[in-house]
Amino acid sequence: MRTDTVVAASIREGRGKNEAHRTRAAGHIPAVVYGAFKDPVSIAVSPKEILGIIHSKTGHNTIFDLDIAGGDKSPVMVVDEQYDPVKGRLLHVDLKRIDLTRRLRVTVPVVTQGEPKGVKQQGGLLEVITRQVEIECVPDSIPENFVIDVSELMLNESKRASDIKLAEGVRLLSAPESVIAHVVGLKAEEEPAVAADVAAPTSEPEVVKKGKKEDEAPAAETGKKK
Repeated sequence: MRTDTVVAASIREGRGKNEAHRTRAAGHIPAVVYGAFKDPVSIAVSPKEILGIIHSKTGHNTIFDLDIAGGDKSPVMVVDEQYDPVKGRLLHVDLKRIDLTRRLRVTVPVVTQGEPKGVKQQGGLLEVITRQVEIECVPDSIPENFVIDVSELMLNESKRASDIKLAEGVRLLSAPESVIAHVVGLKAEEEPAVAADVAAPTSEPEVVKKGKKEDEAPAAETGKKK
């Protein structure tokens, strides 16, 4: 999704761990920008600005402008990032230049809307199976998300990827038959079986007790004879 966000960047002359440490000590993180048939460029950017984009509603699908000091200004997307495994801090980011006239493949979240009739009227359960789909479109047509209405779903009915309403020029790449969400019945029939299993052992001690009484009878008679 195209935004008006502009992130400033500076070119990094050096390479290696020492240079990366100096970059982070100065309050920036090392990054690389590539794509659009241009050479990769090593840069330094603000981790706060990049995290703001990653954690936004459009996340990695956000297209923003990268303004490199002494260089060019071009639309880019975040394609990969690295975090400190212990402290969780952002350490490095890969940015890709975007040609706004060319189609690209992106993954878009799917959000369900409404309470199914199969839940309200039939006591079913709504299960969300797929939370994102892959599409192909030009950058300016990337949606924030897809909303699919499940309010009319009855028991054993489903909504599939093919039910998603796509804007003109947007092509679905995910399998059309992929289930987005469906309404299933609760497995209440399993409860009696569990109850029967719990009750079964109580009958065995009764048989044992009866057996003991039968075994004790001859001993009592023997005592009388004595």
